[in-house]
Amino acid sequence: MFEATPHNPVPLWSRPEPRTRRPRFSREQIADAALALADAEGFDAVSMRRIAAALGAGTMSLYRYIATKADLLALIDDALLGEALVPGDLPADWRQAISLVARQTRRAYLNHPWAVQTLQGKPAADASLAGPNGLRHFEQSLAALDGAPLSTRAKLDLLAIVDDYVFGHLLHAAELTESVLAGADSPEATAAGEFIAAQLASGDFPHLRALAEDPAAASVGELAIDGRFELGLRLLIDGIAHQGEPGPHDD
Repeated sequence: MFEATPHNPVPLWSRPEPRTRRPRFSREQIADAALALADAEGFDAVSMRRIAAALGAGTMSLYRYIATKADLLALIDDALLGEALVPGDLPADWRQAISLVARQTRRAYLNHPWAVQTLQGKPAADASLAGPNGLRHFEQSLAALDGAPLSTRAKLDLLAIVDDYVFGHLLHAAELTESVLAGADSPEATAAGEFIAAQLASGDFPHLRALAEDPAAASVGELAIDGRFELGLRLLIDGIAHQGEPGPHDD
């Protein structure tokens, strides 16, 4: 998918962009072209050759801007975090502010449904947090909690847990999307349904069978994914806030 290039031990963000009188491209333009390709055709379509063609450039000329696959992944990660930034001012209430950050992050990745599953675990040249948008996103998250009556440790714990929740939700949403695209009438779905029905009829799973026959369970399943996200986010933030309010718990 990517051309083989030598590893550069210097992080991408520490390297200056090409300095010419009139540079043809910026790293942001390269990232935008990569995102557009992935959105249109899937991440497997992203290559230096395809990006160069989209920009009207020669493939080798792009290596003046990024040297490796890891560089490109770092650019894409940072571009996504740029979309995760909340525009304008944050609410004064810290719970509303961090909720808004979480919603914007979710929205950014839902706009690129391939991103969470595809980029998970792929090595980048340096942590996306070290990029300009990664730093802005972290700064904005800290600003959201500026007025929270929590210790530094509690604030960092809250940010990490909210991130875990948001990205776990995004992974689940991506799985649901794939399931819907596959279709309930697909051979795989039909075979899975027949297997489950046979298992429930065996009597070995009385609680699952009772759940399947309970009308209340169907109404829970119909809860929109947006509503479930909002419910979970509110319970999560309220729970952490309640735990942290009695006093600081720094080590």
